[in-house]
Amino acid sequence: MLVRVASKDTETVVNALIKHAGKLPQELYRSLTWDRGKEMADHKRFTVTTDIRGYFCDPQHPWQRGSNENANGLLRQYFRKD
Repeated sequence: MLVRVASKDTETVVNALIKHAGKLPQELYRSLTWDRGKEMADHKRFTVTTDIRGYFCDPQHPWQRGSNENANGLLRQYFRKD
């Protein structure tokens, strides 16, 4: 799920994810694997509100989020921060 947010504080990020979670296909509406960033400090509210379980990969184990890491690289390549 890719969502543009105005800031990276936890309230803004979680609110945006909750708002867009309903757009996920039913097959994907089961679980998400989060990055370990501080913007997901309120991940429990996301889970309670959407009924989507969230998991965190282990520190220094990006392969646990394999396809996501590949997508992040492509996004960084084509959507530069300039």
